[in-house]
Amino acid sequence: MHKDFFLKPNYTHLSAKQPIGIFDSGVGGLTVAKEIKRLMPQEDLIYFGDTKHLPYGEKSKEAIVGYSLQIVNFLLSMNCKAIVIACNTATANALKEILDLVAGQVPVFDVINPVAEKVAFEIHNNVGVIATKATVNSGLYKKSIRKHNKFIKVDELATPLLVPAIEEGFANHPITHAIIYNYLSNSKLKNIETLILGCTHYPLLLGEIKQYYGNRVRVIDSPNIVANQVKSVLDKYQLLNEENPDPKYRFFLSDITKNFERISKKFFGNRIALELKVL
Repeated sequence: MHKDFFLKPNYTHLSAKQPIGIFDSGVGGLTVAKEIKRLMPQEDLIYFGDTKHLPYGEKSKEAIVGYSLQIVNFLLSMNCKAIVIACNTATANALKEILDLVAGQVPVFDVINPVAEKVAFEIHNNVGVIATKATVNSGLYKKSIRKHNKFIKVDELATPLLVPAIEEGFANHPITHAIIYNYLSNSKLKNIETLILGCTHYPLLLGEIKQYYGNRVRVIDSPNIVANQVKSVLDKYQLLNEENPDPKYRFFLSDITKNFERISKKFFGNRIALELKVL
């Protein structure tokens, strides 16, 4: 978590009834949204998927920062009580800028620091990270883990073909099997005993990744770690919604895609509607 996050925040102006805002470049952040829904079933959620600009992992830092700040401004305008950056690439490239923009108005959660901290304290072996090019180039996973435990060896591998494959609906497909095998057999990951899925899209391939490794490698469940941190902090500041029998889920997309519709309905039910929002 960014150092500014814990500087005596004052959230007395916020209400438990306000929604939680979540964003990602596409469907990947739905894995985090799904866990938040499971752990906090009475929360209203507003999700923004920037499908028009995906994949973020191939974009410049300047572009990622620009997209992220636009989305955060939108979520703040929708009266969100918390912002969840459900995107590793946005976290790695725009977290500081997002925190500067929010300026303590609401709690901000990312998907790298809580995972890195948990791994640093619980894992004592070689760790591998698979992520987008932009996330790997930032080196944030290695820096964050080694900040807490300098003895852990961390190897990061860019796996840029996985996000497009997922967004095109090729999960559980021979094409994706071949891509996964090619990446996971890379020499960088040869001696790892723990693997972090450093992109929120990748849990959608969890079964295939575990099938490759069998029981040889522990695969970290990042969405669960992030959702638990969101719940813990909201509870600490008395911002958990515990009196909402009919929670609302709103999904805004910069470009509506069939794959997003399919996965969002799988996670949240067939009654949801997708709303087009070009920022």
